[in-house]
Amino acid sequence: MDRRNFIKNTAAVAGTFSLGSMGIVAEPEKTHALTLSFDDGFKKSFYKIAEIHEYYGLKACLNVIATGHLKSFNTEPQWIPQNLLGDFNDWNKLKERGHEIMPHTWEHLNLTEIPIEKAKDNIEKCLVYFEENLSGYKAKGAVYNFAYNASTPELEKFVLSKVSAIRTGGWLVLKDSMVNDFPAGEFPLRLGCWGHGPDFCDDYVEKEINNFLAGEGGWLILNLHGLDEEGWGPVSTTYLDNLLRRLIKIDFLTVQPSGEIVKKIGKL
Repeated sequence: MDRRNFIKNTAAVAGTFSLGSMGIVAEPEKTHALTLSFDDGFKKSFYKIAEIHEYYGLKACLNVIATGHLKSFNTEPQWIPQNLLGDFNDWNKLKERGHEIMPHTWEHLNLTEIPIEKAKDNIEKCLVYFEENLSGYKAKGAVYNFAYNASTPELEKFVLSKVSAIRTGGWLVLKDSMVNDFPAGEFPLRLGCWGHGPDFCDDYVEKEINNFLAGEGGWLILNLHGLDEEGWGPVSTTYLDNLLRRLIKIDFLTVQPSGEIVKKIGKL
């Protein structure tokens, strides 16, 4: 779809599946909820992502690796070079500005490929580190974002005993290709998401959001990373700015971080 026609073609769509009745948003006319969930913790990108969201009166959804700021971090150096990652001074500053900071693993391992006890220890260390280093962090209402969106039922059960929700591979839980299926008001929550890479994903994001807005409603979570040349499957700064400019004009859509929606579902 021509991006210039995005608002024209979506603003008239009125879904019948009310998120308001599920407690996700206060306004019952909001039938669609969108979360742009940014992973890893690229310092330059995350400050810019926050700035763009602020300009449009929105909060960014930022998920960071607990040990990403340490010189010893060397997981996935091609896509997550340590020298580009911020630290908890940065994350506390962004949190103070109103943005959401959530855990994205201890050291960005695929926890399905290591022994289960090591995986659980990895999760435990991550959550403890957040409690000790992120101001105001609370497990109640928190969303744990699995690296690679890779999990197992046993790992999910373990994490969900400690936080309110997890974000993992969406293809396992969605009703169709874009909308999460979850019971209203029920905790804990298993949230699915979609991503695309390793190249720029501007066109992918555009397509998925247009398809979502043309549907009956629900909650779409798109998993993104850095801006411009940073990270796996980045979006361009220009595109993100243009996208948010258009999205805030859609009266049946709310754009919020995952934790904000989780809190409203459970009325936390």
